[in-house]
Amino acid sequence: MPIPTRLLAATAAVTLLPLTALATTGAAEAEPPTPFAPQIVAVETPTQDDKKRLQALGLDLTERGGRGEVEVVLHSLVEKRRLQAAGFDFEVEVADLLRREAENNAVNAAYAAATVRSPLPSGRDAYRTLAEYEADMTSLTQSRPTLARGIELPHKSLDGRTVRGIEVSENVAAKDGRPTFVLLGLHHAREWPSGELAMEFAYDLVKGYGTDKRITALLKKVRVVVVPVVNVDGFHLSVTDGAKVDLRALNAVDPLEGTASVLATPGQAYKRKNCRLIDGLDTPDGTCALTLASPGGYGAGVDLNRNYGGLWGGPGASDQFIDPTYRGPAPFSEPETKNVQALVSSRQVTTLISNHTFSNLVLRPNGVHPETIGHDGQPVGDAPDEAGLKALGAKMTAANGYANIHGWELYDTTGTTEDWSYNATGGYGYTFEIGPNEFHPPFPEVVDEYLGANGLKGNREAYLLAAEHAADPRSHARIVGTAPAGATLKIAKQFSSPTWAGSYQERLESSMVVPSNGAFIWSVNQSTRPIVQDKVVDATTEKPVRSQTFTGASTRPTQKVDHAFTVTAADVRAGADLLDVKLDWPTPDDLDLEVYRKATDGTLTQVASSGNAPGSKEATKVSGITAGSYVLRVVNYTSVAPSYTLTAALHDVQKTSTTVTPGLIENWTLTCSVAGKVRKTVPVVVDRGGQVKLDLRTTCKG
Repeated sequence: MPIPTRLLAATAAVTLLPLTALATTGAAEAEPPTPFAPQIVAVETPTQDDKKRLQALGLDLTERGGRGEVEVVLHSLVEKRRLQAAGFDFEVEVADLLRREAENNAVNAAYAAATVRSPLPSGRDAYRTLAEYEADMTSLTQSRPTLARGIELPHKSLDGRTVRGIEVSENVAAKDGRPTFVLLGLHHAREWPSGELAMEFAYDLVKGYGTDKRITALLKKVRVVVVPVVNVDGFHLSVTDGAKVDLRALNAVDPLEGTASVLATPGQAYKRKNCRLIDGLDTPDGTCALTLASPGGYGAGVDLNRNYGGLWGGPGASDQFIDPTYRGPAPFSEPETKNVQALVSSRQVTTLISNHTFSNLVLRPNGVHPETIGHDGQPVGDAPDEAGLKALGAKMTAANGYANIHGWELYDTTGTTEDWSYNATGGYGYTFEIGPNEFHPPFPEVVDEYLGANGLKGNREAYLLAAEHAADPRSHARIVGTAPAGATLKIAKQFSSPTWAGSYQERLESSMVVPSNGAFIWSVNQSTRPIVQDKVVDATTEKPVRSQTFTGASTRPTQKVDHAFTVTAADVRAGADLLDVKLDWPTPDDLDLEVYRKATDGTLTQVASSGNAPGSKEATKVSGITAGSYVLRVVNYTSVAPSYTLTAALHDVQKTSTTVTPGLIENWTLTCSVAGKVRKTVPVVVDRGGQVKLDLRTTCKG
């Protein structure tokens, strides 16, 4: 198929740019000729405001971090200088990402040469290509056709590929009411282990049924759907380009004489996004290969894990096409996310895991801090099932050794897979960040991540726990009763789902067939979506232990004004352990706020900051404070001469006020059909862990 002239012109605009230009935010940041090898650095982010400030720089953030730091891929010297200019401290973790890729390839080749069969269920000793994933799924379904079947998701990729998965369950073809566990891999192209572990779990289930008592019992109660490669186009480019980086050839290059193209992030090996070239325009087969000048997360593409409908368009997702976290022009604008939406919306998915790399984390909803003001002008609040989500997370992290945290504790994200799936359906959802320090480490580490090492049981055990949770009636709801044998039962719900930019229409619909004895048990998710349930927000007490107000004025841009604030021993005895600082001003100018702890020798250590866009006021909090001296710094970013008011309040975090915003109660609409004709319609309201009984024998006759 010929490539349209419009598309060629747009593609040329991307591919002909220098690699480093794609990562900049303005024409003034021209890349200097100094050679630079792409790096991974650990950036100090002691507060949530620091994480937000880092995100605003438009850099390629990894999923590794936590309360104190976030790791970032620096693709150019321009980016490194941008990070330095913003005042961040950082340490280099990987000094040369290109060399690391080549070294890993050498390790992988040696491991494959020395290994006849690895300990993995499949016995593989090397990363799969896209064709090998598809061949493995075909092989499994052919080996046990009553246990495993292949599935094709409805939307082809932008390069025209079919996205495939595998479903595993006892009597897999039955149209019964068992719940579903979904396991996803490779939303982000460079995160190869995320697909490998998903595929190995499918192997484990197929091989273990009939010989492993736990797996056999599990597959009687639950369906498991594995989609190992969500982003088929991006992964294909990443894995094929990554395999080309050769250590011997690299050693022959003098980095001080190398060109920018040699020293740039290797081809598509570290590609993050999908193959979108122009919003709203699907591309002909193979066009994504033209975006070779799109290093890492930059340039062409949509970040699929910011494109889902749940909380779409909010913090932690960019509206700039070139940004690594570009969210797309609308929720579910991409075929890859539409595929997952179709999969989850057509089944009762009671638990879902989306695999990523790296960080050794299990992340749970929501992706933004509970006090973040959402689409409705109210705080987002905690997930209604926070206690249950945390408890299952703890079980899984006991198996794999990861940290069990909220998504926002890494940094704010919106439009992620589990934020959508949980808030739209009520099924528990998680992101696994696999591995400690690399997007695609040497393959022996993949073996350890799946099977466990150093006394841990690994992600194999974590996935089994998730699947068992999906099967547990306490984790979802049930509709039980009687109806004519062979009748088709369907439950559906259509609703408007909120985003940060408005709303969109969505529909959930799934069905089952009544067995020959006329009695049915249907495992379903609760009828009321979490996003519209009662909203609970715990806030610090309105009456602080002590507060102090400062007033001042800044006479010129870039001027900094410091105010001293002392936390006394009496404050601490009164329970003060959180400092809440707010900066307000009467003009639509732009001031920033920084908070420092002052040592006895006079040195300052920054402990918090707030740097919002012009017109937005500043506020930040410092938890775990102790007696001592603090400096509250007002920074005139661009303003002429505004006056301001600065308030510092000390709180006891144990004394919180709980605000409950009443929510809605929703129902499923259940229909009973015989011979294709609807005979009975019933509204069903049911909560998590609840059960509804229906007798449709007389009302649903043909």
